[in-house]
Amino acid sequence: MWKSIQPVAPVLLTVVLMEAALGILSPLIGFRLASSGASTFIVGAAASAYFVGFLLGTLTCQRMIRRVGHIRAFGVFAVCASNAAILFTVLNDPTFWIILRGCAGYALAGAFVVIESWMTDKAQEENRGRVFAMYTTASWAASGISPLLLNFDEPNGILLFVLVTIGLSAAMIPLAVTKVGNPNIDEHQHLPLSRLFRASPTGVVCAFGSGMMNAGLYGLFPAYIKDHGFGEKELSLLYSITTVAALVTQYPIGFISDHFGRRPIIIGIMLVSTGMALLLYALPGITFTWMVVLFFILTAFESPLYALGVGQTTDYVEKSEFVAASSGLLFAWGLGSCFGPAIAGAVMHASGPQGLLLFAAGCFLAVALFTTYRALRRRAKTPEEQSDYVAVPLTQGTYGAPELDPRGEYKPHTPAPAAPAEYAD
Repeated sequence: MWKSIQPVAPVLLTVVLMEAALGILSPLIGFRLASSGASTFIVGAAASAYFVGFLLGTLTCQRMIRRVGHIRAFGVFAVCASNAAILFTVLNDPTFWIILRGCAGYALAGAFVVIESWMTDKAQEENRGRVFAMYTTASWAASGISPLLLNFDEPNGILLFVLVTIGLSAAMIPLAVTKVGNPNIDEHQHLPLSRLFRASPTGVVCAFGSGMMNAGLYGLFPAYIKDHGFGEKELSLLYSITTVAALVTQYPIGFISDHFGRRPIIIGIMLVSTGMALLLYALPGITFTWMVVLFFILTAFESPLYALGVGQTTDYVEKSEFVAASSGLLFAWGLGSCFGPAIAGAVMHASGPQGLLLFAAGCFLAVALFTTYRALRRRAKTPEEQSDYVAVPLTQGTYGAPELDPRGEYKPHTPAPAAPAEYAD
C-alpha cells in the first residue's frame, strides 16, 4: 500500500490543502455578498465567474506549464490564487469580487492541471486505480470537512480569508521540496461536443446538467441560507453534510446501475431529486433540521449524475477514446457550471429565495424527461455490455483525472527525470 502512496504523497497533501482552502472560500464569498445586501443575481454572477475562469484555465494554461515546467507553473498559479483570496479583504465592491472570483478560478484551474498531470505521470498500469481512488478520497474528505472552518471566525472578519491564503500558499511546499523533476505529459485532447452528443446524447446532457445543478445549488446556498435567517454555522453544516451525502450514495447507486442499466437509474434519481426540491419549495418555513434532512436526500440522489453520464458515454465509445471523451464531458460540465449559478441567481432574484428550488427542480426534471425520451429512441446496452461504474468527484477535476480512470486505455509515459543533484541535496 505504501508503495502506491509514496510517489503521490506530496501531491495528495497539496490536494488536501487546496480543497480545504476552497471549502472555506466558496461559501464565504457567497455569504459575505448576501450579508452585504448584494442581490442573488450578483451572488450567482460571482459563482459563475469562478467557473468561467476555471474553464478558461483548463483550456489555456498548458502553454505556461510546458514553457516553465510544472513546479514553477504551480507556484505561479498558487500565488495568484492566494493573492486573489487576500484581496477580497481589501476590495469591497461586488464588481471587483466578481473579477477576483474569475481570476481565482483561472489560477486554480492551472494548479489542478499540474496536480492531475503529476498524478498521471506517477500512475502505472497496475496501480492507477488505487491512485485514482486516493485522489478522489482526499478531494472528498477535504471538501467535506473544510466548510466547518467557517465557524472559526465571523464572516465579516479577515481571519477566514487569511486561512484560505495560508492554505493556498502552503500547497506549494510539498511540490517545491520534491526530488522528482517535471513530469513529461503529452497534450490532452477532448472529443468535440457534437461528436460526443452523437455517440451518447444522454451522457452529454447529464454532464451539462450536473454542472448546472451543482454549481447553481452550491453557489447560491449562502444566499438561500441567509434569506432564511440562518448564519455561517448553519451554512457550514449544510455544505459539509451535503458533501458527505454525495459520497454515501455513489457506490450503491453505481452498483445498481451496473446491474440494471444507466438510464433507468438516471431517471429514478432525477425524479427523487425533483420531489425533494418541490417538497422544500412547498415548505418555506421548515426548520433547519428538516432542511438538512431533505437536502441530504436531494444531494445524495443527484450527485452521482455526472459519474452515470460518464459511464453512459463510455458504453458507446472505444476504449482508446475514453480519455478524450471524458475530457469532453468535463468541458460540458464546465459549460453547465458557468451558466448554472447565474441562472439560479436570476430565478431567485425574480421569485425570492425559494426560487433556488424551482431552478433545481426544473433542471432535475429536464434531465429525467430527456433521458426518458432517449430510452424510447435507442435500445439500452445490457449490463454485460456496459463498462463498470466509477465514482467521479467533481470538486475541481480538470485534466489528468480521466487518464487515471481504470476504464480507459493505459498509455505509458516517459518517467520524470530526477531533479539535479544540487537541488536534491
